Amino acid sequence: MEEIKFAEGSVPVIVAARVFGKDATWVRAGIIAGWLPIGKATRNGQLVTDIEDMNSKYGRINFYISPKLLWEETGYIWKGERR
Repeated sequence: MEEIKFAEGSVPVIVAARVFGKDATWVRAGIIAGWLPIGKATRNGQLVTDIEDMNSKYGRINFYISPKLLWEETGYIWKGERR
């Protein structure tokens, strides 16, 4: 069986949204709420796990989407594209 080579870094939210056929907000909400297990959301180094914390008045949320976890959920292999 051939070993899968995953690109380094985080899959952009817009790419994950395209793979799922959903809006980027859907992907962000799913990661934060925990029902979309493809990555993590952080703000100022702290994990964000409550959908109420999505409010921008608290500051920017950074999303990390794992290429391997996205592949496990969808079968899509991210090769480093940005869109």
